[in-house]
Amino acid sequence: MTRKMPDFIQDEINKKGGLEKLLRTLPGPEEIERIAKIHHAMSDKTRVKILFFLHMQRSCVCLIHEITGLAYSKLSYHLKILKEAGLIECERIGNYMIYSLTPLGKKTMDDCMEISKAVKIK
Repeated sequence: MTRKMPDFIQDEINKKGGLEKLLRTLPGPEEIERIAKIHHAMSDKTRVKILFFLHMQRSCVCLIHEITGLAYSKLSYHLKILKEAGLIECERIGNYMIYSLTPLGKKTMDDCMEISKAVKIK
C-alpha cells in the first residue's frame, strides 16, 4: 500500500536519492540498540543524578547510596542500567567497588551540560 505524501516531501526524498537510499543510510540494529540503551539510561532522574556526581568524583556504592537515598537493591538496579549502557564502569580496589564514568559517559555528560546551558525547557 502506497500512501500519498506531500509533494514537497517527495521532492526532498528524490533529491536525496530516493527512499531506498535513505533507508540504507539508517543505523543498523546494533547501533540503534546502543543508542536506545543510552537514552533509556538517561531517562531517569536518579540515574542522571548519579552520572552528574560521577562526573565530578568517582565513588564507592556507599557514597552513591548516601547521595541518592536509595535502598541498595534499587541502587544496584540503576547502576546496572548505567553500566549496560556503557556510561559507567567499576573496578575493585581492595574491598570496594569504585564506580566512574567511561569515556562515553564523560562525553555524554559534557554534551548534556552543554545542551542544558543552551536550551531552556519549560
